[in-house]
Amino acid sequence: MKNINPTKTFSWKKLQNHVKEMKKITIYDLFQIDNNRFENFSINFENIILFDYSKNIINKKTIYYLLNLAKETKCIDAIHEMFYGEKINITENKSVLHTALRNNSIDFFLRDHQIYNNINKTLKKIKNISNKIISGEWKGFTDKKIKNIVNIGIGGSHLGPLMITESLKNYKNKLNLFFLSNVDANQLINIINKIKPEESIFIIASKTFNTLETITNALSIKKWFIKNININFNKDIFSKHFIAVTNNINAAIKFGINENNILSLLSEIGGRFSLWSSIGLIISLSIGFDNFYQLLQGAYKMDNHFFYSPIDKNIPVIMALINIWYSNFWDTETEAIIAYNDNMCFLPLYLQQLNMESNGKSIDRNGEKIKYQTSPIIWGDVGTNGQHSFFQMLHQGTKLIPCDFIASAIPNYNNYKNHHVQLIANYIAQTKALAFGNIKEYNCKKNIYYCCYGNRPSNSIFLKKINPYNLGMLIAYYEHKIFIQGVILNIFSFDQWGVELGKKITHSLIKEIKINNYAISKNDYSSKGLINFYKYFN
Repeated sequence: MKNINPTKTFSWKKLQNHVKEMKKITIYDLFQIDNNRFENFSINFENIILFDYSKNIINKKTIYYLLNLAKETKCIDAIHEMFYGEKINITENKSVLHTALRNNSIDFFLRDHQIYNNINKTLKKIKNISNKIISGEWKGFTDKKIKNIVNIGIGGSHLGPLMITESLKNYKNKLNLFFLSNVDANQLINIINKIKPEESIFIIASKTFNTLETITNALSIKKWFIKNININFNKDIFSKHFIAVTNNINAAIKFGINENNILSLLSEIGGRFSLWSSIGLIISLSIGFDNFYQLLQGAYKMDNHFFYSPIDKNIPVIMALINIWYSNFWDTETEAIIAYNDNMCFLPLYLQQLNMESNGKSIDRNGEKIKYQTSPIIWGDVGTNGQHSFFQMLHQGTKLIPCDFIASAIPNYNNYKNHHVQLIANYIAQTKALAFGNIKEYNCKKNIYYCCYGNRPSNSIFLKKINPYNLGMLIAYYEHKIFIQGVILNIFSFDQWGVELGKKITHSLIKEIKINNYAISKNDYSSKGLINFYKYFN
């Protein structure tokens, strides 16, 4: 990728002047000026997802300058480099291959067909394991059918599968799913109190197979399993109940996992982009392999749109540019994700990791300190719950907070259609209220506390229905949007060295916390005081 400081581009300077004009105009004014504003500022993608960005503080000139910014920062070249497997993850000297995981076409993007062969082998293994467990063919050591699946992982090995399985709860089979991620023993105890070892399978999902939280939890589960099976433990028993998803095959074998129960994971797949890989085994176990495959196909459809569409019709590019418009020219700090579907309650948390771990950087690709804004703070909740908590601040607070509102036209349950009508009315009403406020209805001099001045921007992302295919499209859209933001902002979006530092310090502190005497002087006074407080009670 080209290393271009966006602030040095001609378009950036144009946008700095243009924003002064746009601060004199409102969203209400923009709709009054243009009777076709909805048609001009929305894209209906395959009649499956409607992207409406008309309720933003933008006009045609804004989009023109933003698209020129994408051209000046060579976004199209960067897209091609990623899909063709160039080593764009420079700090780790790796390609970025999550898009290859959902490409089943003869129209291969990568030049290395062996990678596709490995991906297809893994898919077949996911299908085989899923079908055996779901059908009851795979039995535990007492010859009982498997009832419980426990996914042991953290970060990308946890959040992606958790978000997908919850979002697609309506497609779920009878298997009980549990996610063990936190090293806090409370979560571990809550899970083991609900399951029996002879009816459970444990998936240890760790790319390196040395992630501290995951291996600590896996060892505790292994110890609990051996203690509670009430017969002499052997490798055959273990193989009926433990599966590993990892790039470190030897470490998994050393742990005791049968080699036939190990699903490989490409080192070029980042954790937060890994739900499409063998990390998605628990997704396949939850909704069945055919539905898991539909999830991949939906993502592949968005991949093709992203790769082939010109930038002025390219949904992830346009939405990424709008985000940069607010964070760097309007000085917004956060972005709210509001999904009007209760099953999508983990989507804000997932997108928080995807965005902030990817683009939460302060050094650019030239190795220089950044003097502009990179990742916004991502947060949110489901509608309508959020309306009765933080929406007050969205409407009348001092912060300008762009929002993504997500909903589906077709409800999950036809028996409760009135609920869905109310849900969609709320969904549309909030975007309308944020954009236009109520100053046309109130005399704000007399009713100042009632007044909402509007001009609060939002995107409406309206899906036909929440199903595996459509959800795959939506998540791939967000992946590509975040990638484009990173390209334009001249940062490396596929490493996470800040996370690695925390891991390193944790390992050193564990040793010190375990020793009997008080904290040693090499720690800062605050850290030493915290360690000593812990030791006083332990």
